[in-house]
Amino acid sequence: MAGRAAGAGSLSSLREANRSLVVETVRRYGGLTQIELAEATGLSTATVSTLVRELLAAGLVETSTTTRSGRRAQLVTIAKQVGLAIGVQIGHRLLRVALVDFAYDVVAEQTLPLPPEHRVDTCLDRAALLAVDLLEQVGSSLDDVVAIGVGVPAPVDSSTGMVSVRGIMRGWDEVHLAHVLNKRLGRPVYVDNDANLGALAESVLGAAKEFRDSIFVRASHGVGAGIVISGRVHRGFAGTAGEIGHVQVDPAGDICRCGSRGCLDTIVGAQALLAPLRANLGNVALRDVIQLATEGDPGCQQVIADAGAQIGAVVAGLGMAVNPQCIVVGGELAETGEVLLGPLRDAVRRRVLLNQIAPLEVVPAELGERAEVLGAVLLAIQSSDFSVGGGG
Repeated sequence: MAGRAAGAGSLSSLREANRSLVVETVRRYGGLTQIELAEATGLSTATVSTLVRELLAAGLVETSTTTRSGRRAQLVTIAKQVGLAIGVQIGHRLLRVALVDFAYDVVAEQTLPLPPEHRVDTCLDRAALLAVDLLEQVGSSLDDVVAIGVGVPAPVDSSTGMVSVRGIMRGWDEVHLAHVLNKRLGRPVYVDNDANLGALAESVLGAAKEFRDSIFVRASHGVGAGIVISGRVHRGFAGTAGEIGHVQVDPAGDICRCGSRGCLDTIVGAQALLAPLRANLGNVALRDVIQLATEGDPGCQQVIADAGAQIGAVVAGLGMAVNPQCIVVGGELAETGEVLLGPLRDAVRRRVLLNQIAPLEVVPAELGERAEVLGAVLLAIQSSDFSVGGGG
C-alpha cells in the first residue's frame, strides 16, 4: 500500500511538473501549436494534448484556430483573465509598482521617488498603498491577485525572503520582507534580488530569450548581476551569486557599505561617479549625469565610459566562470547606450576566451526600466504555478 501511495504521489508530481512546463513554455514563446509545444517541451503530442485540455478546463490557457504550413492547427496561448500579479521594485531612490496580467501585459503602474536610506516600514507601507490604488484604478481587488513579487537591491535568502548580507541595505536587516508585505496585503509574497529579477525577465521576455545561459548586468546607483543557467536563475546557497558590486577591485580603496574595502561599487556606484563631476557641475544627481551624457557632455561621458570598462573587467571573470551565450546590460547607466556598453564590451572581449562555437554577445537590455518589476511579476507567477494549476 505504501508503495502504491508513493507511486501515485510520484505520478501526481510528474503531472504537476509537466503542467507547469507547458504553461511556462507557452508564456516564453507567446503562443504555440500543440505540435510545437511537444517539440519545445520534449513531451509526446498525446501528453501535450491531455495537458492542454486540463489547462483549458482550468482557465489557464486559451486556444484558437491558426494556420501552420498551410494546415489548420490549434494555437495555445495564456488566458488573459487568469488573474493578476503585482510586481514591486524597491530601488535605492525609486519605488515602482506594476499590476500585470498572466500574459505579461502591464495593466497599471506607478512610481514614487524614495529618500536616501529609506526606512523599511515606510517603504513597504507605500508599496502596499500603491498596489491597492492600482487595483482600484482598474476596478479590481486583492482577491484578483494571485501573488506579489518584490525586488530589492541586495542579496536575498530565497528560503526566508530576508536580506542575506548585513549592511548592504541599512535598517533592512533581520526584516522578513515577504511576511511584512503579506500582513499588509494578504496575498503570497516572494522576494529576490533586483538583478536576479532583471535576469529572469530578460531571459523570458527580453534580449536573452533565445539563449539558455545568460548574465544580466544591472548598472545603476550600484552594480549587480543575475545569472541564468539552463533557463533558470542561479542564486547560490545564500543568494549572493552575481554580487559583482562587492568584488574587490582596489585593495587600498574606500570602505564599502558591505564592510569590505575597494569593492566595485566604491568605484562605479553613484557616489563615485558623481564625485569627480561636482567641481564643474555642482550638486548633480545620477539622473542629471545620465541625461548630460546622452546629450554629449564629455565629462559625463568619460566617467560613465570609465565605469563601463571597470564593470566589464569584473563581468569578464564571471563570464569565464559561467560561460554564458550572452551578457545583457541594463539599469539606468545603460540608457547612455554605447557610452557605457562600448567600453564594457571591449573589456569583456579582451579578457574572455574566444570560442568558435558561439562567440559571446554583449547586448543592451530590451525591457528598459521595467526589467526588474517584470521579473518580480515573473517570480510571483512562477512561484504560484502549482497552486494555480494544481487542480488535477
